[in-house]
Amino acid sequence: MSRSVVPQDVRDVVAAVDPPGRRRDAGTLLDLMMRVTGEPPVLHGTIVGFGQYHDEYASGRSGDAPAAGFAPRRASSVVYLMDGIDAHAAEVERLGPHRRGVGCLYLTNLEKVDLDVLERIVADAYRTLTAGTYGSRARDGQA
Repeated sequence: MSRSVVPQDVRDVVAAVDPPGRRRDAGTLLDLMMRVTGEPPVLHGTIVGFGQYHDEYASGRSGDAPAAGFAPRRASSVVYLMDGIDAHAAEVERLGPHRRGVGCLYLTNLEKVDLDVLERIVADAYRTLTAGTYGSRARDGQA
C-alpha cells in the first residue's frame, strides 16, 4: 500500500512527531501496519488505527475499536495489542528492547527491534481480533 493513500491528518500527525528518531519510528510503524493489515490508517485522537474489530463482554458492553494501532509518543512509540501481550509472549521475548503493559508494547528505538518479529506480532493480533466478535480484554487473557 502506498503512502499516497495515507490521509492528510495522519501524515500531519506523523510529520509533527518529535524527536526526529520517534518520527522515523512512526513512519516505520505506519508502513508496517499498512502492509500487515492491508487497511488505510485512520486517526483516533492521537492513535493511528488500522481496520476494526467488534467486542462484546459478559457485562453487556460492546463496541468497535481499531484492530491494530500505534501512538507516537515523546517517550516511546506505543503499539497496541488488544488481545494482550501474553497472547504473544514467545514472540515478544525475541523482539528486542521494549517495555510492556497489559495490551501495549513501548518501543523507544525501532532500529534496535527485530521488525520481522514485530510484524508477526501485529499480524497475529490483527488476525485474532478480526476473526469475529472478540469477547475478552487484554487484562482478562485470551478470548
